[in-house]
Amino acid sequence: MALNFANNNSLSAITTKPSGLSGGAMNLISTQTASGSSTISFTSGIDSTYDEYVFKFYNMHPATNSVTFNVNFRDGGSAYDATKTTTFFRAYHNESGSGQALEYQASQDLAQSTSAQPLANDLGNDNDQSCSGELFLYNPSSTTFVKNFMAKMESQAENEYSYNLFIAGYCNVTAAIDGVQFAMSSGNIDSGVIKLYGIS
Repeated sequence: MALNFANNNSLSAITTKPSGLSGGAMNLISTQTASGSSTISFTSGIDSTYDEYVFKFYNMHPATNSVTFNVNFRDGGSAYDATKTTTFFRAYHNESGSGQALEYQASQDLAQSTSAQPLANDLGNDNDQSCSGELFLYNPSSTTFVKNFMAKMESQAENEYSYNLFIAGYCNVTAAIDGVQFAMSSGNIDSGVIKLYGIS
């Protein structure tokens, strides 16, 4: 596989992509903007077109203090209640520098549960508090295997802590996942943007 260069033989001067390279493009499917929204649901665009889907979250701000930003999955019915098993750990640091740790949070994981999965907990509703990040969903249209997902989030908590959160797990169903819903554990999503991409 040969690279085609311009005159100065540097990688910044590559003029064409080698024929052996493919994939990796992010294709925007839809965008939803919260405004006092009880839930944000993606009910179309999640199908067999792509093997990987990415949700990107931009400043998800709760209307209520000390809440959790959650996700749940629909597996062909009308309810968002796919059975899930997950893990959850986080690193944190206080604004004052007085507290920091890396910890597993058993209270935020699920074991064969239909409950919503926490993505960011202890969120504050001050104007300078929100959460951002991304969630990856793999091969949701498979009717053979479970549906793996993972997320990485950054949030500002109600107690002035910065949290770096890591979540992973699987929907333990062989039915296709055809919908994904996001909500706060209490109150509304005051503001924020979620974009859904397909990875080709």
